[in-house]
Amino acid sequence: MNAPHPRFATSEHGRQAELSGRLRRAVAGEVLFDPASRGRYATDASIYQIEPVGVLVPRNVDDIAAALALCRELEVPVLARGAGTSQCGQTVGAALVIDNSKYLNQIVDFDAQARTVTVQPGIVLDHLNAWLKPHGLWFPVDVSTAAQCTLGGMAGNNSCGSRSIAYGNMVHNVLAMDVTLMDGTAAHFTQADDMTDAPRRVREIMQRVQAIAERERDEIAQRVPAVLRRVGGYNLDIYNPQSPRPYGPPGTLNLAHLLVGSEGTLAYTRQITLKLAPLPGSKVLGVVNFPTFYQAMDLTRHIVALGPCAVELVDRTMIDLARDNPAFRPVIDKALNGEPQAILLVEFASDDHEHDLRKLADLVTLMADLGLPGSVVEMPDAPAQQALWSVRKAGLNIMMSMRGDGKPVSFIEDCAVPLTHLAEYTRRLTEVFARHGTRGTWYAHASVGTLHVRPILDMRRDGAQKMRAIAQEAAAMVREYKGAFSGEHGDGLVRSEWVAWQFGPRLLQAFEDIKDVFDPDGLMNPGKIVRSTRMDDTALYRFPPDYRTIGFKPALDWSAWNVRSDPAANIVSAPGTGSDNTGGFAKAVEMCNNNGHCRKFDAGTMCPSYRVTRDEQHLTRGRANTLRLALSGLLGPDALTSPQVHQALDLCVSCKGCKRDCPTGVDMARMKIEVLNQRNKKYGLKLKDRLIASLPHWAPWAASLPWLFNLRNTVPGAASLTEKLLGFSARRSLPTWRRDTFLASPQARAACASRDAAQPPGHADVVLFADTFNNYFESENALAALHVLQAAGYRVHVARPASGDAHANRPLCCGRTYLASGLVDQAREEARRVVDALQPYVELGVPVVGLEPSCLLSLRDEFLVMGLGEQADALSRNALLFEEFLARELDAGRLDLKLAALPQKRALLHGHCHQKAFDAIKPIQRILALIPGLEVELIDSSCCGMAGSFGYDASHYDVSMQMAELSLLPAVRKAGPDTLLVADGTSCRHQIADGTGEHGGMQALHVARVLARALATDPLP
Repeated sequence: MNAPHPRFATSEHGRQAELSGRLRRAVAGEVLFDPASRGRYATDASIYQIEPVGVLVPRNVDDIAAALALCRELEVPVLARGAGTSQCGQTVGAALVIDNSKYLNQIVDFDAQARTVTVQPGIVLDHLNAWLKPHGLWFPVDVSTAAQCTLGGMAGNNSCGSRSIAYGNMVHNVLAMDVTLMDGTAAHFTQADDMTDAPRRVREIMQRVQAIAERERDEIAQRVPAVLRRVGGYNLDIYNPQSPRPYGPPGTLNLAHLLVGSEGTLAYTRQITLKLAPLPGSKVLGVVNFPTFYQAMDLTRHIVALGPCAVELVDRTMIDLARDNPAFRPVIDKALNGEPQAILLVEFASDDHEHDLRKLADLVTLMADLGLPGSVVEMPDAPAQQALWSVRKAGLNIMMSMRGDGKPVSFIEDCAVPLTHLAEYTRRLTEVFARHGTRGTWYAHASVGTLHVRPILDMRRDGAQKMRAIAQEAAAMVREYKGAFSGEHGDGLVRSEWVAWQFGPRLLQAFEDIKDVFDPDGLMNPGKIVRSTRMDDTALYRFPPDYRTIGFKPALDWSAWNVRSDPAANIVSAPGTGSDNTGGFAKAVEMCNNNGHCRKFDAGTMCPSYRVTRDEQHLTRGRANTLRLALSGLLGPDALTSPQVHQALDLCVSCKGCKRDCPTGVDMARMKIEVLNQRNKKYGLKLKDRLIASLPHWAPWAASLPWLFNLRNTVPGAASLTEKLLGFSARRSLPTWRRDTFLASPQARAACASRDAAQPPGHADVVLFADTFNNYFESENALAALHVLQAAGYRVHVARPASGDAHANRPLCCGRTYLASGLVDQAREEARRVVDALQPYVELGVPVVGLEPSCLLSLRDEFLVMGLGEQADALSRNALLFEEFLARELDAGRLDLKLAALPQKRALLHGHCHQKAFDAIKPIQRILALIPGLEVELIDSSCCGMAGSFGYDASHYDVSMQMAELSLLPAVRKAGPDTLLVADGTSCRHQIADGTGEHGGMQALHVARVLARALATDPLP
């Protein structure tokens, strides 16, 4: 682990052990001092990594008081942390890290009439705004990380957000802060006039800080930038305001504003009282397309004169990267007019929609007057606006999705300059980048002259030297334009040493004096704002120059990640030429930039286990960090087979939610396969896991003797016995074996027999791939799919093994059960059988259609990284889920499916996680909508919790059910008898049945069965 600040070295193991032991006896919360936990909290979204002394996850404020007292006694620094999304290194340090996000996240008080709310520091901004929405209010400091950032972190950082031009920064919206000083003093900081009864210690602080402010009054006027976006240093100018927006009512002084932006260096925040704003009744958006980046910057000042509430930039780099993401491409394409080099998102909001539409028309006229007629894409409707704002909010992660060692680096991220100088500043800074052999990516707040610019640097090689050189030139320009070097993201480790440059030696001394007044022992988040390290101290980097990874031969192909960037030319070299010793696996892991997007709860799939446990260990970010620590040798010699890695991945359900929801593309499901493969080589598999993995091999025996293999579900005591012997939960039913399998049915036999010399593959319109689950357990689904396809007029062949297959007596299998257990070699063998069997159809362009998402989508995912060659690539392009095929045929005007109304008028749809990962939910909705009179409602759910064999495991049962209870099962239970439950995943259907009745509850149907019931003629039962 990288070295901490020398003053607070963590090598004093005795003191560390004493703190750990005494904390465990003193607090109700979680005390985490093991190497893996400390490693997971050693990083944030910055370039830095410092191992903490330990981690405390407090359950209540009493835990905080006890922890501060112990740390004061043992002289251990303290660092409060929320989501850990800081881009400047504020939330890493050699300290006891206090994670407020799990428990200290409640709303304490609310006054709708006064428009105020008091919250604990760990509450997430989006959660607060969701709670406020029914009251017609919101907290308007809407930062891009709103889905995961906490209000405590926002206050510590003086966050700003996209709409600061209308609402101001955090400091303009905080009314009071309740804090605890390092000496244990509890204080309520608010309007100075209301603090006359404050504790003596607090009144002493007030007097001394005021004296400092009076002493430096002239220096404040001279050196503090008069721009809205200034978040560096301490807010000493509350005594002599320089901000263009008042901090509060005229003639008032609010001492809480001194704490805002202090980055936890002065006090621990217990709760915050916030000023709320009415939700605007109307919003419209105009997207201005610019042929050059310079024009976008130059014309921003004219657009701002129209009075918008936001003007946000998206540059060409971000446009291209967003278009590479399947979730974002259709959204960004709707905003483009031609091939612009930059776009500005201009929003107008009020309670008068007609007024906003007139403003939008004014924007169109303005751009025409400025020589850019037709450049505005108008978005007056909320859904289109929300979709585009989601792309803008993902800007940082989109940019960090660049593969290779060169990454956009945050260090001059948010310099703020007056709008009159914005175009010239960006032009000159671009020239600076070019001189240093790189380029920058640009996005964010054009309205206030704060552009998030990140030069692309390789921090493993010469990035540190280039970073300092670029920072020096950028700083000189910012000073020339009378701007702020730190305009939004604070100081932290990367900018604290620049505080002296920004404010001069006198104000730096004033800041140090303030620090000493509040925290005389220097134990509150030391090294931030004052008395800092150098920004380019490579000993503090996550990837220092001596960074190395272990060497091993991966089972899957990760070479696509093993590339090196040439940022100046915007190209990457051929795979395999990087310094990674893991065949690209380590580089795939390092795609995680720690921004914490996986902590969101608002929508999407990831991360279901984190949503239940709220533990960093069970977060996609936490798992990626654990893998990175193991690969770099920091978790001992066992690396991927270590207990720490096993524990971190134990609750990963391989939902692939991160594959889609993570903007940098961290695919933890695939990584888990690799880790399990390595673990199996060392430890082998448990009997239960071997049985599950090899199910396709012994399934024919079970189907021939179903009464025997079903005894576990019917004989009293058998379930308990199998739990003791094998680990299958006695609280679960197991899938029921049946003799009447799909492939043994007359219908399937007829379709299989059609593939012979007289009826070659060219005579098929579609080939149906029957997976193991829908063949042996739920053959009615495959029969329904076959019936629907034939009723629509398609000539259907059922896939069967190739003539030369050594296992021709056994049905085809995608190998999913082997992959789930990490048995890549066996999975590859099954995949090869599938590829060989389907090749004749693929060569002729015949679509391959499957029913089970986890199986069929393996053909489009894992098949591509198992060394199966071009044949697998071709198959992936031809493989479709049943509903995807029907939707494609519908779009082509070829679908002739006569459907009648059903008795049920409502369908409740739960999407399988892998369907969500591959954006395959919309086809189900479109096809179900073909049934006359059927209203389809999608359950906004994460993973069902069954996740293949995960939910059958006795050790996972409770977590599995907790996942289901988050949203799926409550929604299902509310469904009446007139509602169809639809779920394509066999695991999902099983979870719904188990979760809604002790002996088989509510039954969900595959979409194929729903369509079969709706066939106008000859419907299946």
